[in-house]
Amino acid sequence: MNIPSELKYTKDHEWISIEGDTATIGITDFAQSELGDIVYVDVDTLDDTVDRDDVFGSVEAVKTVSDLFMPLTGEVSEFNEELEDEPELVNKDPYGKGWMIKVTISDASQIDDLLDAQAYQDLIKG
Repeated sequence: MNIPSELKYTKDHEWISIEGDTATIGITDFAQSELGDIVYVDVDTLDDTVDRDDVFGSVEAVKTVSDLFMPLTGEVSEFNEELEDEPELVNKDPYGKGWMIKVTISDASQIDDLLDAQAYQDLIKG
């Protein structure tokens, strides 16, 4: 299981990469493996400000649809448009080409509430 140490994580299996006041968000290797083959990524919150823990989109796999939860309050500034034609990038490269959204962070103090790689690993091992 790939859990890059430089990223932050949520209990809902999203990963967050933070550069300045911008966060890039996707789902973890664990999440994509649990979901199976991803056929569609739906994000209809572009240019909206979404509160932490609210739904910013959904991911559809062959057998299920799963909500995507915002790890930090902020404005959704970018959607990875490559996922419209190639949603399987989330399966192939969840931490690279399979990223989902970029967000302008509203409240940097929320970063402290995210999990580090070790805490996330402990969570998925149960």
